Amino acid sequence: MKIERIETRHCDAGWRNYHFVKLTTSDGIVGWSEFDEGFGSPGVSRVIENVGAKLIGKPAHDHEQLYALMFAMTRPAAGGVVGQGLGAIENALLDAKAKSLGVPCHQLLGGKVRDAVRVYWSHCATWRINHPTYYPPAITDLDGVKAMGAEVREKGFGALKTNIFLHDAGDAEGWRPGFGSPFLPELNVDRRVLRNLRAHLEAFRDGAGPDMDILLDLNFNARTEGYLKILRAIADLDMFWIEIDSYNPAALAHIRQQSPHPISSCETLIGLREFLPYFNAQAMDVAIIDAVWNGVWQSMKIAAAAEAFEVNVAPHNFYGHLCTFMNLHFAAAVPHLRIMETDIDRLAWDDTLFTHAPVYENGYLAVPDRPGWGTEPVEAALEAHPPGGATGIGNLAGSKK
Repeated sequence: MKIERIETRHCDAGWRNYHFVKLTTSDGIVGWSEFDEGFGSPGVSRVIENVGAKLIGKPAHDHEQLYALMFAMTRPAAGGVVGQGLGAIENALLDAKAKSLGVPCHQLLGGKVRDAVRVYWSHCATWRINHPTYYPPAITDLDGVKAMGAEVREKGFGALKTNIFLHDAGDAEGWRPGFGSPFLPELNVDRRVLRNLRAHLEAFRDGAGPDMDILLDLNFNARTEGYLKILRAIADLDMFWIEIDSYNPAALAHIRQQSPHPISSCETLIGLREFLPYFNAQAMDVAIIDAVWNGVWQSMKIAAAAEAFEVNVAPHNFYGHLCTFMNLHFAAAVPHLRIMETDIDRLAWDDTLFTHAPVYENGYLAVPDRPGWGTEPVEAALEAHPPGGATGIGNLAGSKK
């Protein structure tokens, strides 16, 4: 089974676009993967097209050999956008190989250790505040936050994750200086931010009830001093974890040592080499691995290293449905899984883009046994929603669309 073509496909996803790899083999088998170039990663498509052209005619089953070849070809610029392109190709190779063998992808990863994976409702209130046109009903105040907490509970989910918002100036607005909205390069955290964050979390607790696990994502929105101020301000709240992005393992370890809450991190890292300093520093309780960026096979290697350091793992997953299935196979196969991220608020046309959509039951997602990832894009549906001009990261912090 040889590789005949590696192509990219794209479609409109409202405030961003969805991106896919279509890998066609000499046997007529098509392997699919989803990738992203809106989350600070423009140019992944170009990497896939340039590197993929050098794989034509090579055996599609030998994904380890092909990844090593791709890495060798791009070693001077390893990681970053280049690493994400390699991961996207690897994921399409896994889908093609599993389909040729008639098995689900988790069988290639050693088999599943669980039949269903616990998930948390990610970007809870976030999408309805930032992008109410695409994710109704709009949330404009703390009453809306409280109501959404109740909705999460009533729909059977036991965990939710949210972000930082300011509510005291009327209409709710996101606070993400780490992503330039507002543009505050000093990344200082003032009393207003602390007051609003606490009110936001308390509204969720009031609505969701005492049994809901609440997660908070702080992203890159502060420096070490600011993160510690936030942790002190919410020390008495019962948090499942606090998610923090930091490019300094020692700084993150310092934060973790003083935190009353578990710390998760590392969703923006690519490759085991980037994770190892964080593991050595004991910088986090949970390592978040982006299997879309890294490639699922490479992510299993990162997860194995995490286990040796007594660190649980969780997937980073806020893309389209194919990414959810890709991450689901990863989550099914790693023994030391903490929980899986997923977005429940979806675009009106999301389900039409794929052969199968995720079906959640009591806060869990069943692991499919269909060959490959268990879903794939419907090309006619992609063509019916041509990609728009949205770039993703520029709209992430809230354009009120």
